[in-house]
Amino acid sequence: MTTADLAAMRRNYSLHELDESSVDPLPINQLRTWLSEAVDSQILEPNAMTLATVGSTGQPTARVVLLKDIRDNGVVFYTNYESRKGQEIDHNPRVCLNFLWLELQRQVRIEGIAHRLVDQESKAYFQSRPKESQIGAWASKQSEAIPSRVILEKRYRELEEKYQEEPCLPLPPYWGGYLVQPDLMEFWQGRMSRLHDRVQYRAVNGSWVVERLSP
Repeated sequence: MTTADLAAMRRNYSLHELDESSVDPLPINQLRTWLSEAVDSQILEPNAMTLATVGSTGQPTARVVLLKDIRDNGVVFYTNYESRKGQEIDHNPRVCLNFLWLELQRQVRIEGIAHRLVDQESKAYFQSRPKESQIGAWASKQSEAIPSRVILEKRYRELEEKYQEEPCLPLPPYWGGYLVQPDLMEFWQGRMSRLHDRVQYRAVNGSWVVERLSP
């Protein structure tokens, strides 16, 4: 593929419209609506979202995580607290999340602060996961370099044998959930001629200010 091929890749968006006068006054409810429509559209992994964090060096990093709950005060995902993203959130709890639903020509961007969930909540979710996923969380020291996959698989087999008679594993001390409480959310709808609809919610003194942004 050449540079010219990449430069020529474009398409017009015309599936939907988005107007600041018709969105829900609460951004979390608007997210619920759009996520439900993404699920109904049978999009692959509609709860996948890009998480961006910034570490102590100032270098931003991003990766895809899965949304596991929408609450009135934010969105929840789970991970290894000792992973790179966990360490970066410890340093700077301000994060950004982004959903992309190409099939619906939509994006949602969330800026806010990540807070750890209490252990009881993390344990309840952890033990609701498939047992194989629980073993995997114990077997992997996420983000650490390892000589080969053999070490990982050996550790997995050891844990599988250790807990073969148990219905579930205990919660790892380094694993749990984050609640991202937003202070800004933007909803993007693709439109013709790159005149996209962008509706932004800003938290101001305990309320949400809704405004249209230029594309």
